[in-house]
Amino acid sequence: MTGPRDDRDLDLLLFGATGFTGGLTAEYLAGHGPDGLRWALAGRNLEKLERVRDRLGPDAAGLELIVVDAGDQAALEDVVRRARVVITTVGPYQQLGGPVVAACAETGTDYVDLTGEPEFVDRTYLDHHETAVRTGARIVHACGFDSIPHDLGAYFTVKELAPTGPVRMRGVVRASGTFSGGTFHSAMGAFSRAKQMSATAKERRRVQGKPADGRTSKPVGAKPHHDKVLDRWLVPLPTIDPQIVVRSGASLPVYGPDFRYSHFAGMKKLHNAAGAMLGVGAIGVAAQVPPLRDFLLRKVPQGSGPDEAKRERSWFTVDFVAETDERTLHTRVSGGDPGYTETAKMLAESALCLAFDDNPPTAGCVTTAEAMGDRLLERLQMRGIRFEVVDD
Repeated sequence: MTGPRDDRDLDLLLFGATGFTGGLTAEYLAGHGPDGLRWALAGRNLEKLERVRDRLGPDAAGLELIVVDAGDQAALEDVVRRARVVITTVGPYQQLGGPVVAACAETGTDYVDLTGEPEFVDRTYLDHHETAVRTGARIVHACGFDSIPHDLGAYFTVKELAPTGPVRMRGVVRASGTFSGGTFHSAMGAFSRAKQMSATAKERRRVQGKPADGRTSKPVGAKPHHDKVLDRWLVPLPTIDPQIVVRSGASLPVYGPDFRYSHFAGMKKLHNAAGAMLGVGAIGVAAQVPPLRDFLLRKVPQGSGPDEAKRERSWFTVDFVAETDERTLHTRVSGGDPGYTETAKMLAESALCLAFDDNPPTAGCVTTAEAMGDRLLERLQMRGIRFEVVDD
């Protein structure tokens, strides 16, 4: 194993293993990490960390446990400086994620997380991008179901398309499964901070500017409608995924000179689409009313999730329809349980990819497609996540 930080004594350092998704990530690394992987678990509570280690089996008996308080920035920097890549599942990130990402940017340590919170991602860029560029750290957000299937799916599609002119692409999500309490808490937090989120996004656009080569890459809003290609009713989906996709489009010439992306949930029946719109609207309203928001957050606690049998029955697909003046291409990304099993897999493989693979040279706040592209695609395909052309 070789890499850009061979002087560090840990390849990976995982924060959040005492939570449900973090625990699944630890189990994945214990079962699928390469021989000789040097990794450790970090957190505030030694007893909880010991319970996680015990659950990983006898081969993990020597796994190092590191007790650190995220409120002690100097101690946190000392800890992350030991690792080539830090993985964190500790959210909501807007409230809890700042110290770890700051420490990684300052110490030149690569970083991956599961955030789907646009304000946190934009604030990280504003506060830490230049520092990470200076130190060489790759700060890669949204390395789970938000947003790898969408980001790498769009990347896979434009590579197949090889556009020379404008591209109009839509991504359509369908899934069966339970999403984590952490995801729900993050979503409620984002909905409750709509004004702050908008202001931070505007500031990032001002600071980041447009692609230097004159290309354009933008998200496109759309109304609910029936898609003839997919034979689905489409409902606009207010997630971070379009923002991640178009940032990859702005960074990488393979997306062509003019890239537009829209994002939807796909429903077979009209009444299901109407119900989905009402549900999203109700959550958005509830998030603005503190007592109601607090009630719902108590009903969906963090740190718990479905059992293995239920996860085995879950699945997801993301269909992409890309259109140019000459061609329409339909591709698909598909896999198992999106909220937990596949998310833990995607996060762990992202960290391993940063640690060991021959990736494009980059630094700062970057997307999965920008930082890892082909290498991460290869890893995920080897682990059972499908990227395929459906119709051309």
